[in-house]
Amino acid sequence: MDFTPVLRQLRSVGPFFTVAYGKEPPGPGFRPLTELYGQQLGAYVDEIGRRLGSGPGRVAASTAQFGIASRLWSIALGGAALSGRAPDLGPDRVWWRLPGAGSLELWLPEPTALPAAVPGETLAQSLADTVLTDNLALLDDRLRTRFGVSPQVLRGNAASGLVGAVRVLGDRVPGEAAAALAAELLADGGPLGASGTFVHEPGLGVAFVRRSCCLYYRAPGGGLCGDCVLRTR
Repeated sequence: MDFTPVLRQLRSVGPFFTVAYGKEPPGPGFRPLTELYGQQLGAYVDEIGRRLGSGPGRVAASTAQFGIASRLWSIALGGAALSGRAPDLGPDRVWWRLPGAGSLELWLPEPTALPAAVPGETLAQSLADTVLTDNLALLDDRLRTRFGVSPQVLRGNAASGLVGAVRVLGDRVPGEAAAALAAELLADGGPLGASGTFVHEPGLGVAFVRRSCCLYYRAPGGGLCGDCVLRTR
């Protein structure tokens, strides 16, 4: 399935849901995500640390992962809510660059959907495959090994990024599809279970409190996020 029409719709949701697509990149400097998770990771975290003022280390590494996870969830969850299919976000198919100012930019040379779910597999499981298994599992392993970021923090970041996408989609895309998919992913026994408490009231919105902290409060001028566990202690 060609995912281009879905990506075109996502542009109207907001800049975090916007991804460039087509045969030609929208500018120089794009590289496959496989490089970001490999030889470019140290330089990427260093740059995030420079922008935060925290320097390289756990705070910058956690913030970098949070940003990547949020971008991937926005595209994956938004695409699924609009089309009922999960996009193929394999790290060899998605290209990235970090501009001099602003957040991570992505480009999909050949945007396609994953094959239709096999019997017994849900759409939420397909989303977990393309975001968590294909991308964050590798990224998180490298961040744990190189920067010492705990699995709980990284898991909480992934959950928080997912809920952030739900909140924006809930305001701008009719229906409860995004929230229902997130509820399945965050449920006990789900791929992001035990990362926080998620409440979805149809027509009223969502609430989420994570069970870990993203460490942003340790950056100069940083504070506690709205879903931070430290707010409830």
